[in-house]
Amino acid sequence: MTRRRRNHYDVTNRVRISHVADVRHAVKSILAGLYPKTSLAPLDRAFDTFARLYAGTLPGYAGCDTWYHDAQHGLDCTLAMARLLDGHERSDAATRPLGDRRAILGIIIALFHDAGYIRRTGDTAVHGAEFTLTHVRRSGEFLAGFLPTVGFADRVKLTHHLVHYTGYEIALDRIAVRGAQDRMLGFLLGTADILAQTADACYLEKCRDYLYREFEICGMAGSGIPGGPRVLYDSPRDLLQKTPDYNRHLWEDRLDGYFGGVHRYMAVHFGGGNPYVEQVRAHLRQVRQLTRSRRLGQLRKRPQVIGARAMRQQLPLPDASVRRGDQTVAGRRRLSHPAAAVSPRRPLQTRRARSG
Repeated sequence: MTRRRRNHYDVTNRVRISHVADVRHAVKSILAGLYPKTSLAPLDRAFDTFARLYAGTLPGYAGCDTWYHDAQHGLDCTLAMARLLDGHERSDAATRPLGDRRAILGIIIALFHDAGYIRRTGDTAVHGAEFTLTHVRRSGEFLAGFLPTVGFADRVKLTHHLVHYTGYEIALDRIAVRGAQDRMLGFLLGTADILAQTADACYLEKCRDYLYREFEICGMAGSGIPGGPRVLYDSPRDLLQKTPDYNRHLWEDRLDGYFGGVHRYMAVHFGGGNPYVEQVRAHLRQVRQLTRSRRLGQLRKRPQVIGARAMRQQLPLPDASVRRGDQTVAGRRRLSHPAAAVSPRRPLQTRRARSG
C-alpha cells in the first residue's frame, strides 16, 4: 500500500520541507554528488541566514507573516532547484554544464526568491502580502546585500535579473540575461518555483485559504483597492475554479514555452518518472472533478503555515553533520500545531498603499 503523502513533505514523501536542516542536508547531498571537490560553505551560510530571516531574528527584518509564500515554499523550491540542477548536469544533452559556482548561486537565489515578502525595519506596510506586486525586486535587493558575504559579489547584477524568472514584474523576454548558461539557470529557477508550488501536498487548500487572502490584501481579490491592481478573483471558490486555466497558461507560456521544457531534467534526476508533474496533474484532475460536481467543499486537508513562530522553534539549526538515519537528531521533534499554524482567516487590519 502506498503511504499517504504527509503535508510537510516533498513529492517523494521523504524530505521534510518544513525544516531547514532537513532540506539543507538533502540539497547539499545532491550538490556534493555533482561537485565532490567544491566547498559548500556558502550554502551553510545561506540556510542559516534564511532561518533567521524567516524567524524574524535577522536584524532589520520582521520575519515571515505570509501564509502561502511561507518558509516551507522557499525550502520546497530550493529542493526542486537542486534536483533540476542535478538532472541538467547529468543529462546527455548538457553539453554546456552550468558548473559548481553557477549551481551554488542558483540554490541561493531559489532559497531567497521570495525574501521580498518579508517586511524590513522602516517599511510602512503591516503585512508582507502588501508587497505581492513588488516582492521580486525586493528579493533581488536582499540578495544584493547577502551575496557579497559568501563570495558572490561579482554575481549581484546578474542575480537582480535572474530572480525575475520567478515573477511577473518584468516580461520574460525583457529580462536582461544574455549568456546561454545564465539563461538556463533562470529557466531552471522559474521552473522550480512553479513546480514546488503546484505540486505541494496541500496546493488546492493553500490556494483557497492562503493565496486568496494574500491577493485580497494586495488588492487582486475581493473588493479590491481604489487605484490598485485589477481584481482577478471575487471569492476563494472563484480562484479555485480558475486554477486549471491558470495552470494551463503556466505550462503553455512558461514551463513548456519560454523555459523550454526544462522540467524534463526532473526525470533525469529521478531516473525515469517525474513525481512533480504527476502530482500537479493529480491536483488539476481533482479540482476539475470537484468543480464539475460542485463539491469543492470536499477539499479538507489542513495545511499549516511555516511562518516566523514555527521557524523560531528551529533555531539554532542543528549541525548538518550530526545525523541519525535520514533526519537530523535535533529535527526529530514533531511540529507543534499551536506554534506552527497561523490562521489566514483571522481578521487582519492592514494598511493598503494607494497608487499615485
